[in-house]
Amino acid sequence: MPAVVLVGAQWGDEGKGKATDLLGSRVQYVVKFNGGNNAGHTIVIGDEKYALHLLPSGILTPGCTPVIGNGVVIDLEVLFVELDALTERGVDVSRLLVSANAHLIPSYNRTMDRVTERFLGKRMLGTTGRGIGPTYADKMNRVGIRVQDLFDEHILSQKVEGALTQKNPLLVKIFNRRAVDVDETVAELLSYAERIRPMVVDTALVLNKALDVGDTLLFEAGQATMLDVDHGTYPFVTSSSATAGGACTGSGVGPTRIDRVIGVAKAYATRVGEGPFPTELFDADGDRLREVGREYGTTTGRPRRCGWYDTVVARFASRVNGLTDLVITKLDVLTGFEKIPVCVAYEADGVRLDEMPPNQSAFHHAKPVYEELDGWREDISGARSFEDLPVNAQRYVRAIEELSGTRVSAIGVGPDRDATIVLHDLLD
Repeated sequence: MPAVVLVGAQWGDEGKGKATDLLGSRVQYVVKFNGGNNAGHTIVIGDEKYALHLLPSGILTPGCTPVIGNGVVIDLEVLFVELDALTERGVDVSRLLVSANAHLIPSYNRTMDRVTERFLGKRMLGTTGRGIGPTYADKMNRVGIRVQDLFDEHILSQKVEGALTQKNPLLVKIFNRRAVDVDETVAELLSYAERIRPMVVDTALVLNKALDVGDTLLFEAGQATMLDVDHGTYPFVTSSSATAGGACTGSGVGPTRIDRVIGVAKAYATRVGEGPFPTELFDADGDRLREVGREYGTTTGRPRRCGWYDTVVARFASRVNGLTDLVITKLDVLTGFEKIPVCVAYEADGVRLDEMPPNQSAFHHAKPVYEELDGWREDISGARSFEDLPVNAQRYVRAIEELSGTRVSAIGVGPDRDATIVLHDLLD
């Protein structure tokens, strides 16, 4: 099984880091193909907890080569702070490879992100303010700065000047901010050039050659299906392709080389930021899910919006990603609920919808149609086989498996690295 894509099947924060880590010891490369430091993975290894934002989670697996692909946008300051923090904790980070074609987040795009959100007021999108959106916009407008530009000061200066010719009038005349100096920006970017130089390669070539010799590659998505810029709840989405198709465009590996697509979903649902969320809870159950599940953003610390599992979203994710397997995380968080509602359809304007509404307005007004399943009170954190789970927990998993339309291959029952029940080999 040489090439596997791992994606979030909800609105992010599903526990993709844990799923990636579950496979990490059996793969030779872990590839981050989209997004930037606007998301994070939390991985628990023994007594150690690691919060990764920009780095692929394979960086924690000895012998595995972590790769930042061309589809990622990189904040160089964040990259090196994260590398230094891992080095101080004894993690070998020397294997990291970075695509020469990946785009950089210059400081002026962080400024643009923050001032634009404030300017939008109550229409704000809920971005992290880390410059991700403006950098992807620059990429599409062909005024972006790429990693390879760091090694040619003349080209770098030209590109920064070109970008600021557009941005400075906005900053000064619209947002009442100071103009950004070209030379200062160039000097800041160049200060990282020599340190990143040894990491920079043609990652698409490296990855395709790895597949040629039979190495196993794992492509890990940042963000998630419902935040995908094309397929998510637009405009309340991220700025990159967070679905399985993005693995190809964000890495330079063709679609015929992808063998399996694994979706990760919580046993309930969460969302950070603005935008529609049909199963969101505003009561004590929502508060309980947030506190028991420790639902606070890895990157921002923002409290996550919490709700019940949504099988309409799950079926949609299965369809647009071509999911072959589903990993359910945080099943243990549901312990103690007498009844557990599961969303099986929506109702909009008096009409039942079993699939995703055809437009954003209908989705925004959709009301969940629930079926209730019996809960359980037994502690399941020590379960290591499906048979170890209480009968009602087994029934819950089988119900959401059937309703989601994708087989459940693994179940997370706690935050620890080994707190996982494997039903089917994800690489077989």
